[in-house]
Amino acid sequence: MGYTNVALKDKIMEMYPDITKHGISVGLDFDKGKNAYIVAFKKGSNELTTHLEKKDADECMDGNKCVYF
Repeated sequence: MGYTNVALKDKIMEMYPDITKHGISVGLDFDKGKNAYIVAFKKGSNELTTHLEKKDADECMDGNKCVYF
């Protein structure tokens, strides 16, 4: 499945509107070595970084919840 980082980030924001509601910023990059997306959530001085496996990202793009969030 082909999609951009921006499309995946938009899909995450669409599926989880509370992210925007609570003023949390989201950064997203693909790590080729891990074959996963690195997702960083930040609000003020607090930051949480997690990874989303490629296959799980594909499922998110298909409309399934990203259970790791």
